[in-house]
Amino acid sequence: MFSAIKRKISTLFSDFEYYVARLKHSRNLPALEGSDRHILNALKKDGVCVTTLADLALNSSSELLKAAYHQLSQMENPNNEHLDERLPQISTVTALPEFYAWAIEKRLLNIIENYIGLPIAFHGVHLRKDFKSKHQFGTLLWHSDAEDRRIIKVFIYLNDVEKKTGPFEYIPRSLTSLFSWNYFQLYYKLWKAGYIGIDDDEVKPVIPKSAWKSCPGPAGTVILVDTKNTLHHGTVRTEDRSALFFCYTANPPERPDLCTQYWDDTYPRAELRSASDAVKIPT
Repeated sequence: MFSAIKRKISTLFSDFEYYVARLKHSRNLPALEGSDRHILNALKKDGVCVTTLADLALNSSSELLKAAYHQLSQMENPNNEHLDERLPQISTVTALPEFYAWAIEKRLLNIIENYIGLPIAFHGVHLRKDFKSKHQFGTLLWHSDAEDRRIIKVFIYLNDVEKKTGPFEYIPRSLTSLFSWNYFQLYYKLWKAGYIGIDDDEVKPVIPKSAWKSCPGPAGTVILVDTKNTLHHGTVRTEDRSALFFCYTANPPERPDLCTQYWDDTYPRAELRSASDAVKIPT
């Protein structure tokens, strides 16, 4: 009992320090261009902004795509057709210069820092292939991520994504504002599920399917999302989907142990052309 109270007090004190730090840093946030402020406003309103590589117009986008398609062609066939639940195939490409250069583009970092409200850390990037599925499991369940109090993940579709390819889907934050009845119901269900995730049938009584936001789009579609505060999932698909997943948090994050997967040996790492090509990722 005493230890539980002690942990609660420690959590409240940590949260207080976090909000004070955000308040102090608000004076030092970088200036944004007009179009970039539109992205920030969308993130603040609903936790998600959908754009494209073309509209973002970052200098390193063409090299990023070339490297992504090359690495995709190097991924081995997982030989998993016989499995009922086919886990995604993930390759860590954080140390490859083309991915790192795009991830630290100044305009992108400025948008993310303005949203997170603190100095930020880029943790890394996964190249990910998701396979066709017949039912919800894993990240096909509705869930939220836990690396930090605010997280920005940037997804880039590497193939055209429509209903059959399983687009990203989310519930706008405006429908699940903190301490609302909707928020309580959904996150109570998540808590009961051990935060592993809940399926469509558990969400529908709280938020009707008509209010869910699906994000189909052509190759090159970019989705910026706060995966901590926006309930989201991938959808059941009949065709495979490939995408890049970039991860950003405050520096340091609340749960640094959950961020190591973006640069350690949790998943196979893409081979470098030479040792000198490796990018040193700050940890």
